[in-house]
Amino acid sequence: MDNYPLLNIFWTMLELFLWILWFFLLFKIITDIFRSHDMGGWAKAGWMLLVILLPLIGVLVYVIARGKGMGERDIAQAQKADAAFKQYIRDAAGSDAGAGEGPPGGRSHVDDLAKLADLKASGAISEEEYQKAKEKLLV
Repeated sequence: MDNYPLLNIFWTMLELFLWILWFFLLFKIITDIFRSHDMGGWAKAGWMLLVILLPLIGVLVYVIARGKGMGERDIAQAQKADAAFKQYIRDAAGSDAGAGEGPPGGRSHVDDLAKLADLKASGAISEEEYQKAKEKLLV
């Protein structure tokens, strides 16, 4: 360790960082090639050959030629994933706001139970009617 200067350590760390960054970019480009619907099979095969056989040049040419579309496809994929996650949350929570399913008028069971509790508190319905209506809502 005595004959390896501090500047060489920093240089080695920089090379390692750039190497990992290049691998990340390479994998991102390969996934983008397969995710792209505007290219045919031969175009995808050509890009894959270029990226694999001439890695540095292939990656740079791909980013220059198709970088904008790559970003747009990433945004579209993120929006799809976000919409699917929000739909899952709505389904899991039982509130179908905007989905057109569930109780009439977009109400949730919580709203119906709150109205029942108000009717019972005001004396409009008896305890027995309240329990029957609550049981019907919860089943």
